[in-house]
Amino acid sequence: MHHPRSTMIPVLVSAIASVTLSGGLTFAKEPFRFEVTYTEAVSPGPISARVYVIFGPPIGLVEPRTGPDWFKPQPLFAVDARDWKPGQPLTIDAKAVGFPTTLDRLTPGPFRVQAVVRLNPDTHALDGDGNGYSATQVINVDPAVGGVTKFTVDKVSRSKPFQETDRIKLIELPSPILSAFYKRPIKHRAGVHLPEGDRSIRRPTLYIVPGFGGDHTMIRMVARDRRFGFGADMIRVVLDPDCGTGHHVFADSATNGPRGEALVKEFIPYLEKTFNAIPEPGARLLNGHSSGGWSSLWLQVTYPDFFGGTWSTSPDPVDFRDFQRIDLGSPGVNFYRQADGSPRPVARMDGQAALFVEPFVRMEEVIGDGGQLTSFEAVFSPLDPAGRPRKLWDRASGAVDLETARAWDVYDIRLILERNWPKLGPKLKGKIHVIIGDDDTFYLEGATRLLKESLTKLGSDAEITLMPDKDHFNLMTADLARRINGEMMSKVKAYLPEPMKVPK
Repeated sequence: MHHPRSTMIPVLVSAIASVTLSGGLTFAKEPFRFEVTYTEAVSPGPISARVYVIFGPPIGLVEPRTGPDWFKPQPLFAVDARDWKPGQPLTIDAKAVGFPTTLDRLTPGPFRVQAVVRLNPDTHALDGDGNGYSATQVINVDPAVGGVTKFTVDKVSRSKPFQETDRIKLIELPSPILSAFYKRPIKHRAGVHLPEGDRSIRRPTLYIVPGFGGDHTMIRMVARDRRFGFGADMIRVVLDPDCGTGHHVFADSATNGPRGEALVKEFIPYLEKTFNAIPEPGARLLNGHSSGGWSSLWLQVTYPDFFGGTWSTSPDPVDFRDFQRIDLGSPGVNFYRQADGSPRPVARMDGQAALFVEPFVRMEEVIGDGGQLTSFEAVFSPLDPAGRPRKLWDRASGAVDLETARAWDVYDIRLILERNWPKLGPKLKGKIHVIIGDDDTFYLEGATRLLKESLTKLGSDAEITLMPDKDHFNLMTADLARRINGEMMSKVKAYLPEPMKVPK
């Protein structure tokens, strides 16, 4: 968490005053707007970047730039700067793209406000390493009153240093494959947790993919949290799925590049040599939650001869007939509206709809690249004529483009399995384990249920479990971790050192 450096400023005044000869005042109202400049400490020369003014509650310790909060979103505004120079004012006004509305229609009230310049193309996070930001100001916003608030972006966000220990290590490796795709240097990153005992003994490895918003620094949580208390006798590797478009899920794609190929050809062989890991398929296991759950299942299905099993929890949609309750192949389907015309929810809390697709999309449109829903397009869509991910749905109407939806079929895990089962079935025997709550917060259980039905018909031995009364956030418990650990240890028991025993 970041602690704000709040700067108190007066309430926005209603006019710009000028002194007359008689000593009285005349007033000329100015439209409500922000002016943002940046210093040479942020960049010595011109930049082209997305620039934000981000709002937060008037009182709090968390800086607005750490948002937006999906369930309690605050106002957010953005413009794209081109060849913007240090010290040059950039205006953010009613013409800027905004959430929940344009700046001139914003509901009056007090807010903590901060300007951010997005400079790092390799993270979705607005407060990510390398992005510029200003001090936080507390203002009383009233578009009807008008006035200008100025921000100076003079700070650069820096990630906290990765603290290594005897058992926790940071690994960074330049990727020739991804660097060639992006035409700039790209690195693999991972946090590694080494097991206790003799380091000269070769061990199996568990590769863990975090969910949306997570990265390799979650290795510390994995090392200490009982909900991740599985695989401790293996080398545990937390991979970094973060990228400028959101979460690349280790799938090769037109936008994000050959992420899966680079992982299995470059990074995993390097990790195995560095940490004396066993370079055999049966000694490579996978795990992940949410977007990481989808990633781990995708890697297992895509590279069935390379990995020895996956334990994927609460995965993103694994069957596009139920993409968070949207059948993407159904003619006339609408991303924003259900069949009866009511707003389509995208998340629920305590059994009640808590987040709806259309406003969530409006928020992501201000963010630009890196939102959760747009990250799906960055992975699954082909490129449009402008070289951007093709849009699955019309942003104004919500209508789903069926041609784009059909192009997504190559990433539909259920469909891939059905179409290739004679080849994949024998290779995936005993390797698929999927666990999800039957009351998933983001309506992901429906797709998992369809996958279970499909695999049952195919005669698969896949273990797909829907946990009663569990959602996206309370699924993982110490008890479930013990169960997963037992299954994993049974899978790799032939690779474990002699003194170790498989837990019952």
